[in-house]
Amino acid sequence: MDLKDHIRGIPDFPKPGILFYDISTLLRHADAWQVAMGRLAKLVRAYQPDVLAGVESRGFLLAAPLALKLGCGFIMLRKRGKLPGPTVGHDYALEYGTDRIEVQADAVTPGQRVVVVDDLLATGGTMAAGIALLRGIGAEVPAAVALIELSFLKGRERLDVPFDSLVRYDS
Repeated sequence: MDLKDHIRGIPDFPKPGILFYDISTLLRHADAWQVAMGRLAKLVRAYQPDVLAGVESRGFLLAAPLALKLGCGFIMLRKRGKLPGPTVGHDYALEYGTDRIEVQADAVTPGQRVVVVDDLLATGGTMAAGIALLRGIGAEVPAAVALIELSFLKGRERLDVPFDSLVRYDS
């Protein structure tokens, strides 16, 4: 099955000049959703994770059911101020300014293997920040995965772990 057939491109969203890859069309197609989760499970299983970390917010849609399928724990990497209790954060640079990603301070125990999961890898900044944040709280991060990779933006070059995706757009 070609998963690209189930991903809708929406031009000029969220702003002019951006082509948004909408995975809601894949999620609502039961067979495509099953195939995508099966393929992601195969990729991730090879890294023997203890925990999957989903990147806000569409990464949650992939990481949570994938963790259940693999028998792993699931944690959330969220924007500033969205998690209850004590958190640890990591600030990172954007094209125009900075952002912050946070995790609950007790989300992992030192040495746990955590694979980072998101729906899409573009420039790699958020995923790289998530990897750094997890390492900062003692996690071992053996890999990162995404459903979609915009390879022309060269995001994987910003990552210092193996990276896999199911679908690539080269332009």
